This record gives sequence, C-alpha cells and structure tokens, in this order.
Amino acid sequence: MGHLPINIFHILVVAPFLLYVAIVRGQLMPWIFSVLSGLGIILLVYHGYKTFIKWKANSPSLWVNAIHLFAVAPLLIFIGSKGYDTPRWAFEILALFAFSALGYHIYAIVMQAQEMQLHVTGKDKKSSSESESHSD
Repeated sequence: MGHLPINIFHILVVAPFLLYVAIVRGQLMPWIFSVLSGLGIILLVYHGYKTFIKWKANSPSLWVNAIHLFAVAPLLIFIGSKGYDTPRWAFEILALFAFSALGYHIYAIVMQAQEMQLHVTGKDKKSSSESESHSD
C-alpha cells in the first residue's frame, strides 16, 4: 500500500488549501494566517526530527523531509507572520509548491498502482524484458 494515505491527503487537502491561500491572498480570513504559522511550526519540528533520523540512517528519502524543513515550513511561517503584508512572490511560490505536491502525489499513486499490477500479474521488469528479447 505504500504511502497511499499520505498521497491522498496531499491531493485532497494540502494542495487545494495551499492553492486557495495562494489565489485568495488579500481576501483571506485573518485566522488563516495563524493556521499557516502554526502549520509551519509543526512542519518545522516534525520534518526537522525526521530529517535528522533519516540523515543518520543515510535514507534515500531524506530529500522529502528536507524540502518540507528548508522550503515549505519557512514559507508557511513567513506568510503567516507577514499576513496581509505578504509579498506577491511568496504566494506565487506557495502556488508552485501546491502544484508540485499535487503532481508528485498523483505520480506516486500511478507508480504504486503500476507496481501493484506487476505484483498481481507476477511480472517484473526482468521477466518482461526477457520475454521481449525471446519474441524475435
């Protein structure tokens, strides 16, 4: 099953929320800026911890936590703290992150589905390439 719940959460909740904030900008309810600051702090702590653990373990997925730690969390805190005085570029980067999250998590689901299909059919890359070379 992999990270399917995380993928679905980012597709249905995270990306739409970030896009909403990026598009609405100056007409946001004031409490949303507090939510962004709080969310940024939570991401900073959680992904800071996960980055440290994965760095110590030499994990190949360290990059995911590092992006959240060094890019997403600081941007959310910045927008939350600046409020209505947030510069345009910050909202545009937020939109970029939203579209990136949406695209990446859709891609991850497609790859998981493809992997499950290969597992169910009993095929793997080696056996399918061998069968193609023997079909000549």
